[in-house]
Amino acid sequence: MKTMTCEQLGGACHFKIQAENFSDMAALSRKHALEMIQKGDQAHQEAMRKMKELMQSSHAIDQWMKEKEKIFNTLLED
Repeated sequence: MKTMTCEQLGGACHFKIQAENFSDMAALSRKHALEMIQKGDQAHQEAMRKMKELMQSSHAIDQWMKEKEKIFNTLLED
């Protein structure tokens, strides 16, 4: 199990997310962001807007994901 914050994953807060692998980490990060957006959190809405901009380019989002996965892979197990 490894831990990253929402902010480390491109989000807007220090909420801790734990997962066994990066794929699960990304899914849990998305779930958290959507929950915060449903609550009307402006900072998470802005982070999501930036993410949507990144997704306009498959190369850009692929690079971003690889960078985040690299960070995940360097983390020590909890």
